This record gives sequence, structure tokens and C-alpha cells, in this order.
Amino acid sequence: MDTRQVQAQIAQGEWDDVFRYLYGRRAEEQRQRYCRTLESFEERFGSGRQIRLFSAPGRSELGGNHTDHQHGRVLEAGVDLDVVAVAAKSDQPVIRIQSEGYAMDVVDLRDLSPQQRESNHAASLIRGVAARFQQLGYPIGGFDAYTTSNVLKGSGLSSSAAFETVIGAMLNHLYAQGQVDPVTIAQIGQYAENVYFGKPSGLSDQTACSVGGCTFIDFADPQHPLVERVDFDFARCGYQLCVVDTGGSHADLTEDYAAAPQEMRAVAAALGKQVLREVEPQVFYEALPRLRGQCTDRALLRAFHFFGDNDRVPRQAAALRAGDFETFRRLVIESGRSSYMYLQNVYTCQNPAEQGLSLALAMSERLLQDRGAWRVHGGGFAGTIQAFVPQDLLEEYRTAMEAVFGEGSCHLLSVRPVGGVEVTPQLGRPSNGD
Repeated sequence: MDTRQVQAQIAQGEWDDVFRYLYGRRAEEQRQRYCRTLESFEERFGSGRQIRLFSAPGRSELGGNHTDHQHGRVLEAGVDLDVVAVAAKSDQPVIRIQSEGYAMDVVDLRDLSPQQRESNHAASLIRGVAARFQQLGYPIGGFDAYTTSNVLKGSGLSSSAAFETVIGAMLNHLYAQGQVDPVTIAQIGQYAENVYFGKPSGLSDQTACSVGGCTFIDFADPQHPLVERVDFDFARCGYQLCVVDTGGSHADLTEDYAAAPQEMRAVAAALGKQVLREVEPQVFYEALPRLRGQCTDRALLRAFHFFGDNDRVPRQAAALRAGDFETFRRLVIESGRSSYMYLQNVYTCQNPAEQGLSLALAMSERLLQDRGAWRVHGGGFAGTIQAFVPQDLLEEYRTAMEAVFGEGSCHLLSVRPVGGVEVTPQLGRPSNGD
């Protein structure tokens, strides 16, 4: 169908069910949002094109802070903020993506080698995803796309992983007949971010965005991670998942992000292993007298964090599966305190005067006390915290946080049932025989 036909369907309510499936309480916003995105595609790339629509969610890390890069365990959730793309195949071997608010990215598929000038720019992710598709033997081709995103940048919601996932979804459905599974698309996204973009990220962000839902992931074998859905209805548990944006800048934090995996690997290397997941915790604790002479104190503390948080994740997943939110809530607080004391990713040592995350955590502890949960969200050092807030305290909490961090800084999120997908009116409907 072309843009006008899809707009007519949306106006007639034929897409309302899929909007409710993907966005829950945000469904009402989507008619206008999708129609506006279709209009923008038409303005930029012409009318009459046969188009398809795609979406990839942001994610919220529920457990396992900085554990994935050590082949550890994480608990993740795709959320109801996403990247939406309108795409049309092209006869030219070129991918052109116009992202709302940015200059167009143009990638010639005849040269998929890393380009130094593209490092740390969106074009590097497009080129990297296409290159990895090709390396793995999947067909690729050119297309034009317009994207819009409400995944907050620098928020720990993984806007870059969502963007990588939607590129993978477009190539998968436009050229690979949908044969690439979500975990492989996540691995492709990580490859693009590591090799082409230049950021040493783990795999948890991409997996959460690509798989969706609430998901337990074990990276013991990162080439074949164990991915299990965790069925839990957060909407009915009496708590609201909130992410508070403290307004801190992520500029010049690459060193901070890189130091955590480097220091953890240094401890593993001192014990004859490559990553901490290969080390038995008791071996580490018994080796502390000699390790202190080989590794920095911060590296040892970060290893303490890894072993503790890696152990907490399966207990968090088990608590949710059992419907035991109280145990889950307690473990969230434990994880947050470990990140603060041992992982030390709540502020950067480069600028100790700026501690927005620390302030937000202190406020959350005072406001929620023994009724909620709070922790650093995502990579840390700046950006956002995560909180689980009882519904009867939600307005008080939101008002207090926004009084300090600004109007609109407290974001209410819901867990989305699917990850990176082609969006059609049939999405989410039971298939025949189900």
C-alpha cells in the first residue's frame, strides 16, 4: 500500500487494535503520530511509493547493571516508547534514512567498510547493520525511510539500540523475508555499535529492544544467549514503573563507560580468565589478598558488584514468575545500592560536583521509604534513575521529582509485548488455530 492508503485505514480505525497492543495507554496518540510520519515520508521521498511500517521499542533494565559485558545475566523489558519507521524499497544500492530533526543519512551499500568520518554518527550504525547482514549471508538492498522516535536520548532507554533494531527489522522484512530471528538482529546491532559506531556496549540493550516483553537473558554463551520470557503483569501489581531524567549530560563519558568492563576484565585476567562470569565467586573472594596488589581497588569493588548482581537477576525473575513483587522490590533496592557503592556508576569522577543521579536517588528513598524501589538506570554516570512507585504515591512522587528536575522529567512507562517488528493491522491478533 502507499502512504495515502495507509493513512485512510488509520483514519477509519483499522489500526486501533494494533496501537492498543503496542502502546497500551499511549494508543490514542498513535493515529496522529503515524499519519504525521507517513506525511513526512511522502514530503521527503515522494508520493505513490509502496511503503511498509516498522517499530522498535526502547528498553528498561530491571536487573543486572553492567553484567552483560562480563557474560552475565540481565532482566530487561521493552517499553512503550519506540522508533517508528516508514520505508520503501529502492532500485538503487543505497540506504537513505531521514530521522526527524536530523540531516539525512546516506549509505552506499557498494562500500560497507567502516568509515572513520561516520564514527559516533547514525550513518555508522546503518552501515554496520547492513555489513553484518551481508557477512552472515542475508540478502540486503537499498531503501528509503523516514523515522521518528520518542525514546529519550541519554536516558538509559537505549535509543541507539532501538535505532539499530529498527534498521535490522527493515532489512529483515524488506529483503530477508523475515528469516532473521530477534536475537541475531540484536547481535547484529551490537556489532554495528562496537565495530562501526565505536562504543564498547554489551548485548543486553539490543536484545531487549529486539525481543521485547519482560525478558531474562543469560549471556554465558554470548553467541547463543539464553532468552526466556518472564510473564508478569506490571500494570496490575499496584506499582508504576517510572524513569526520572535528571538532565545530566552524557558528553565525554565514553571513558567512564569503557572503564567498567575494562576493570572487571582486569580482575578476571588476574585469575586466568577472560571475563568474570568464568570465575567462581568463592575463588575471587579467597584470592583478594593477592589481587589487591595486581588490580585497583575500584576494579575489585566492581567485581563484588558483578558477582552480587549476577546472582540477584535469576532471583528477581523467579520472584516475578511467582507473583512476589515484594521480593522483587527488595532486590531492586539491593541492586541499586550495589551499583552506587561497588560499581560506582552514579556520578563521574571527572565532575563530582554534578550528582543529579545521587540527588534523585536520595529523594526517591525519602519519598518512597519502605513502599517503593529505586536504582540507577542503564549505564549510569548521568541521565536517569528507575523507580517503582505505588499508585497512591505516584502524583506526590512525580510532583516532587519534577519540581527539582523539571516538568516532564518523570516518565511513566509500560512494558511492551514485542520487540522490533513490522507493524501491520494484523500484528498481535491470534493466528488461526490459536
